[in-house]
Amino acid sequence: MSQRGRFISLEGGEGVGKSTQVKALADALRQRGLDVLVTREPGGSEGAEKIRELLLTGSDDRWSPESEALLFAAARADHVAKTIRPALEAGRWVLSDRFVDSSLAYQGGAGDLGIEAVRAINAVGIGEDFPDRTLVLSLDEGAERARARDADGSDRIGGRPDDYHRKVTAAFHIIAAAEPERVKLVDASGAPEQVTKRLLEALQDFLP
Repeated sequence: MSQRGRFISLEGGEGVGKSTQVKALADALRQRGLDVLVTREPGGSEGAEKIRELLLTGSDDRWSPESEALLFAAARADHVAKTIRPALEAGRWVLSDRFVDSSLAYQGGAGDLGIEAVRAINAVGIGEDFPDRTLVLSLDEGAERARARDADGSDRIGGRPDDYHRKVTAAFHIIAAAEPERVKLVDASGAPEQVTKRLLEALQDFLP
């Protein structure tokens, strides 16, 4: 029987370079001989991708905060059951572009539902399959300028006001402080290669 794989999620606010780092980190892990599955949220399975369309299109007020949190949880449950859990059981590493901590920060923290309430909503679908390590890309200064890079292509959540996104950043810091072993803040400033190196350092205890 294969040894269970590792589950890593990459998090952060809008415009911090997350998509670039998901690819770079996956490449770096593969160079170390690891079998890496890259996935994303919302999405990552056929059912979850359908829910993604509902979540990220339309007007900002399309869903109430409660409905939004429940839709994310439904997509996540399908993602875990169809994609993440089978890969982990086969011994693969799973690298997810966002996972439950995004819901805790966005709907729980910035959306005022409460971090613990959103955690409870997600508990049934996730079960024991919480990330082994969550890496949160953090830009302490210039976050608004970073988001401006993505302004033209923002979805209904990414396009929300700066005050909302400042609350998201604050929530990620609260989560990291509460779970320091699982959740690591990683400086996202500087050259992309430097950021990738910091991400690898934050996974050092897991690496072969």
